[in-house]
Amino acid sequence: MTQKGYLSAKLSGTLLILIVSICFTACTQLDEFEKNSIIPQNRWLYTFKPSFNFDIKDTSSSYNLYVVLRHTDTYRYNNIWLNVGTQSPGDTVRYQKFELQLGSDAKGWEGTGMDDIWELRKLITNGPVKFNKAGNYKFSVAHIMRENPLPNILSVGIRVEKAR
Repeated sequence: MTQKGYLSAKLSGTLLILIVSICFTACTQLDEFEKNSIIPQNRWLYTFKPSFNFDIKDTSSSYNLYVVLRHTDTYRYNNIWLNVGTQSPGDTVRYQKFELQLGSDAKGWEGTGMDDIWELRKLITNGPVKFNKAGNYKFSVAHIMRENPLPNILSVGIRVEKAR
């Protein structure tokens, strides 16, 4: 085999391995869930408390829980106080107050931005958590800021992903 033929065969083999590995990673099940709720007219009222349901099947794995918030560049605070409710199957709702830092005057907004819209994902637990029961878990999010309605908030959501 000539050197040119050898290089061509090696390149073809490498390309085939790359394509197969992309197909396998593209076909694997994602171990994450994210659901978001749009804030009507970008003005979050106290009475609007979006809720999100997730089915947890694997109780042996640990999960990271995030709150996902989208806001405009004209949001007037560097933070937002949230009341996050969690209800496991057959149990009562447990609430946790949570301050979500959105940015600082010195550094600007945290998260990712495009034009005047910013999205931030922040852990709402001190680390990975385990769900004790398999089944449907319900999460709710309410703002507990002094201003009502709270302007320039576009959406809020919950993200659950398996810890790696």
